[in-house]
Amino acid sequence: MCEVDTPLHRLPDQFLPNLRLVFVGTAASTRSAEIGHYYAHPGNRFWRALHEAGITPRRYQPGEFAALIALGIGFTDLSKSGAGMDHQIAAETIDVPGFRAKIEKYRPRTIAFTSKKAASLFYGRPSAAIALGRQPRDASLPEIFVLPSPSGAASGHWTLEPWRELAAWIADLVDKR
Repeated sequence: MCEVDTPLHRLPDQFLPNLRLVFVGTAASTRSAEIGHYYAHPGNRFWRALHEAGITPRRYQPGEFAALIALGIGFTDLSKSGAGMDHQIAAETIDVPGFRAKIEKYRPRTIAFTSKKAASLFYGRPSAAIALGRQPRDASLPEIFVLPSPSGAASGHWTLEPWRELAAWIADLVDKR
């Protein structure tokens, strides 16, 4: 069963125990918050990247985000009540302890931050100190990947390679089952 969210949540968490992958953003975009779907802005590369990297067997649409739970893929944000671009999210809405509690409760095997900003908030380090791709292992946490933001606003920093690295890791997880 998926976690129940409060009415203040912009987007519902998609969590089940032991998911193979959970995508973690900073907060819902304004468009995503309006329609209730993750990565919903037409200029966002998330859904295309997910398929092109080989993480999903086909290209899903934002309105199908809940269907990915059947593939072992979940979603959440560090701010469940904020919405907008990263620089518009009020610091007091960022809930890293709440996110860590979800990790403890649901124990996903892999976490993928969908921006260096989200990862920097989690790690408490500047974005410039965060590398893309698989992060150094911390035995108290699942495997962690940092992906370039799929937002159209971040297109100057776009590369599919970290998404492909994540896809290879996920495929290896499936092969080991």
